[in-house]
Amino acid sequence: MNQRARIAMSPDEVAAFLAGSRKLQLATINPDGTPHLVTMFYALVDGRIGFWTYGKAQKARNIERDPRVSCLVEAGEDYDELRGVLVYGVAKRVGATLDLGMEVARRMTPGVPDELLRPYVEQTGRKRVAYVVEPTKVVSWDHRRLT
Repeated sequence: MNQRARIAMSPDEVAAFLAGSRKLQLATINPDGTPHLVTMFYALVDGRIGFWTYGKAQKARNIERDPRVSCLVEAGEDYDELRGVLVYGVAKRVGATLDLGMEVARRMTPGVPDELLRPYVEQTGRKRVAYVVEPTKVVSWDHRRLT
C-alpha cells in the first residue's frame, strides 16, 4: 500500500469528520480566473456540504457565473496531527434558505436554543441564498496514521 492510500480516510471517516467540524475554506473562481477563498460555517444536507451567503457577496456572484467550488475542512496543528477533507464539486442553489440557515446557525452557536436563533436567521435570510455542494471528487488525509 502506498503512503497516499495509507493516510486516506474511509467514506465513513470522511462523513464523521465533516459532521464533527464547523468551518471550511470555500474557493470559488473570480471573473479573472483567480481563486476567491473565504472561511464559511457550513451544515450537512443529506451528507453534502451546504452553506448560505448574502446574494450580493463575491462568492455568490462567482458561483452564479461558474458553480465549480472547492471546500477544505482541516484540523491539526503539527504535521503528524494533520487531518483534512477536500471536496471538489458544483454548488447548486437550493430553495430551502431558512432551513439551511437554521442548520448553519446551530453549528455556529452550539447550545443556543432555536427560538433565539430563528429571528436572526429569518432577518438575515431575506438577503441570503443557499447552496449545496454536489461532490465530483473527495480527497482526504489523516497524518496520525503515519506514526
